[in-house]
Parts: sequence; structure tokens; C-alpha cells
Amino acid sequence: MVIDDHAIAEHCLQHISYYRLSAYWLPFEHPKGQAGPRFRTGTNLQTVLDLYEFDRKLRLLVLDAVERVEVAARGAWAYEMAMLGDGFSYLDQAIYADQNKFNQNCARLDKEVGRSKDTFIRHYKREYSGPARPPVWMSSELLSFGLLSQWYAALKEPSLRQKVADPFDLDEVIFVTFLHQLAIVRNICAHHGRLWNRTLDVSLKLPKKSPPNLAAALNRSAPKKIYNTLAMIQHCLDRAELGNTWRERLQTLVSAMPYGNPQMMGFPVDWADHKLWGGTK
Repeated sequence: MVIDDHAIAEHCLQHISYYRLSAYWLPFEHPKGQAGPRFRTGTNLQTVLDLYEFDRKLRLLVLDAVERVEVAARGAWAYEMAMLGDGFSYLDQAIYADQNKFNQNCARLDKEVGRSKDTFIRHYKREYSGPARPPVWMSSELLSFGLLSQWYAALKEPSLRQKVADPFDLDEVIFVTFLHQLAIVRNICAHHGRLWNRTLDVSLKLPKKSPPNLAAALNRSAPKKIYNTLAMIQHCLDRAELGNTWRERLQTLVSAMPYGNPQMMGFPVDWADHKLWGGTK
């Protein structure tokens, strides 16, 4: 690897760490066991750093979008639970498919309530003698995104799950897997993990025909790469936040990719031509 400035290299090792950076120079290495130099000819530390910075910007961009989708999903879930009767209807075990899973989710909610320092929880505990678990509009703000996705997935009736998914114009089966994967991606971003060429552990269930603009833009040959998640995010943003500019910001970032090509992230060659991304295809 070419190092043009050893002071910069030393600074990066001190403030980023060798181990974290090593994930970004892996694409530049020859296959293990191959004789000869470790790195491909022309590999430069600056290119590795540029790729590291690209991934950092991608994580921040994804976090920005996930926040808005998450807020919308919380609102949709809380609304439909309240519409069942009142603010405590979400605690009716009869609406859940698995008693053990319901008990686990309640125990995790209790833990969040117990450790919360939020003003609204303090007020609830001070002013009300019970129930110990707060109404859904409060609980929905306490649950982690991952736990929220589990409460949603645990609902017994597909028709109820569909009501939560309807504002996003998605089938409930697809929405269940999307929220689960989105929670995983959120955690990767929040903990500064490598995202750009990551192979995700969870595969999305992808719509085949509807919504048509989303279905046409997906890459079914790369089900565990980040692109399909980005496409699903954009679809949901288009329904949760009118006039959002996230697609333009993503296109600007991807066009400035410092190494390789977007196909390494699962992007189709013609991705920007699709209507989902502002094209005409």
C-alpha cells in the first residue's frame, strides 16, 4: 500500500484504529494464499480513507431517513392499537399469536418503563396508580425500534398488521421483514459499522408487482445488499414525508463513490433510471 503522508497514517491509526480501517482496505487485497504482495498494485492509503469517509456519509444519510420512517411507523402502530378500544388495548394478549413472545415483549417494555427518566413517564407514575404499563402513545415512544418491530410482528391477525402497513402502501408480510431489517441497519449505523458493501443477515421479502415503481426498481439478484433497503426506505419516505429530497442526496453521494461501483452495494446498473429514483423507467 502506498502511503504518501506518514503523519496522516499515524493520525488515522491513533484516531480510527487499525482494525476499523482494515475493513476498508479488504477490497484492495489480493485473495488469501496468493503469492506476491498483499495489496493490489496502486493501492493508496488515501483511497482507503476516502472509502471510509464515503461509508460514514452513507451511514449518516441512512440514519436521517430511518429516523423519519421510524417515527411514521411508531405513529401508525400506536394509532391502530388505540383504535382497538383505548390506550391499553395493545396489552390484550388475545391479539397476539404467541403467549411466550407476548410475555417477553411485556418484560422488555417493563424494563424500559422502569429505567426511563422521561418527563412524561415521571408524570404518569406520579399522577396514576395504574396500570403499571403506560398507554400505547407513551409506550410507543419508549420502545426501541427493534422492540417496536417485534410487537408489530407478534400481532395475530394479518388484517391488523395490514392496517399498520397501509400508510406505507406495502403488504404486511413485506412490512414485517422491512421493519426488522431496518432496525438492524439502524443499529449498524448507530454503532458506526461498515455499511456500504455489507452482506446483511436478514433478507427482505420483496414486492413482486405492487407498488409498481418500487417493485420495478428492486434488485432481486442481490437480496442481502444494502440497495434494496435503500429503495424500500425511499418508497416509505415518499409516503411519510412529501417533498423529501433524500433521493437527490443519495444520488449525489453514490455518484461520488471513491472506489469500485455501486453494483458492489447491490445497485442495478440502471437504478437511477427508475421512477422510484426520479427516472422514467
